[in-house]
Amino acid sequence: DEKELNKVLQAYLTKAGYQTLGAYRGDEALHIWERESPDLVLLDLNLPGIDGLEVAKRIRKVKDTPIIMVTARVDEVDRLIGLELGADDYITKPFSPREVVARVKAVLRRSNRPPEAGGILQLRDLRLDPDRHVVTLRDQAVELTPTEFDMLKLLLSQPGRVFTRLQLLESAQGVSYEGYERSVDVHIKNLRHKLKEVDPASTYIETVFGVGYRATPMEE
Repeated sequence: DEKELNKVLQAYLTKAGYQTLGAYRGDEALHIWERESPDLVLLDLNLPGIDGLEVAKRIRKVKDTPIIMVTARVDEVDRLIGLELGADDYITKPFSPREVVARVKAVLRRSNRPPEAGGILQLRDLRLDPDRHVVTLRDQAVELTPTEFDMLKLLLSQPGRVFTRLQLLESAQGVSYEGYERSVDVHIKNLRHKLKEVDPASTYIETVFGVGYRATPMEE
């Protein structure tokens, strides 16, 4: 029962020290979000009224609130974290409430993390400024989610070095979850798409099959 699951998750999150607000319908969730402006939204894909994907899209149009999507379908992951939305994380059913608490902690830790001091990272026409949290390609701003930004920062920190999916996941979440490496592939796919929207011929991120990804040092 979804209402019972809602209550259980609220109980676990409250015990972990978080203030929670629950909703059982998409329109109700949007109303609460507009009124309360929470630090994070844990959103089930299959909500009555307005589905979770539409709720997330409406939130993203207004504010970059961290969103963790919940789904029973693994084949929905591309849509949840891919080009349609850019969710910060996802959880597939069935899951442990303790896992949800851990994921919430990880996403909030990352989103509340102060900007790191450091020099600008540059690879050809691609520049990443950690202090201002800005990415530009050919002097044009590229809008990235926090997860995409952190993964790109790790790749640009050592062009040519291959980073595993777990390393990239840990750089973005502050912790790695085995079994969720596929989300890295979707974030990288999304990141590549955004770079190619600015420069269709760009080849900044290379897949190293069976291992992970690297920032391509030179055009190849």
